[in-house]
Amino acid sequence: MSNEPLRLAVINSSVREGRFGPVVGAWFAGIARERADLIVDVVDLADHELPAAISHNPSEEAAGILSKISPRLEQADAYVIVTPEYNHSFPASLKHLIDWHYTQWRAKPVGFVSYGGLAGGLRSVEQLRPVFAELHAVTVRDAVSFHMAWEQFGEDGKPKDETGPAGAAKVLLDQLGWWANALREARVRTPYEV
Repeated sequence: MSNEPLRLAVINSSVREGRFGPVVGAWFAGIARERADLIVDVVDLADHELPAAISHNPSEEAAGILSKISPRLEQADAYVIVTPEYNHSFPASLKHLIDWHYTQWRAKPVGFVSYGGLAGGLRSVEQLRPVFAELHAVTVRDAVSFHMAWEQFGEDGKPKDETGPAGAAKVLLDQLGWWANALREARVRTPYEV
């Protein structure tokens, strides 16, 4: 069993102008960074242009673009997707990222922090679960969800009432840590082949 901290990639998935995701993502990353068992890497999709066409044999140009984000996903032991809900689903930018990568997600856990209106982004999370199952990733049960998110945060970028969200974040990170450790050990013992 490794005592090495787990590498957690927190992925901000919205790239829309005026997006609220960086507020939610920064808050969650701050909570995660308080843990000694995690090394947190925030991946903001607005900072990464992805190639337009999906291909299993990317062109040299596409490979160059992907070389900035793919290694960060590969190095991660676990992922937390910070996602809004757009039209009862998740952002196209996130689907694009997912579809450009395959082996990076394999046999690793994925957690979710969602935000939105009345549903709090939960419909996007439920649509992401089978997508990640197809990629041989394990999604953890509990999630963090912000209903009417823009009303839940103060100007300091923190939830106005942090008790509930902080408790939900702890549960999510505990589950993610358990799965990440178990799967990391399993991948070392027996490489995951499909």
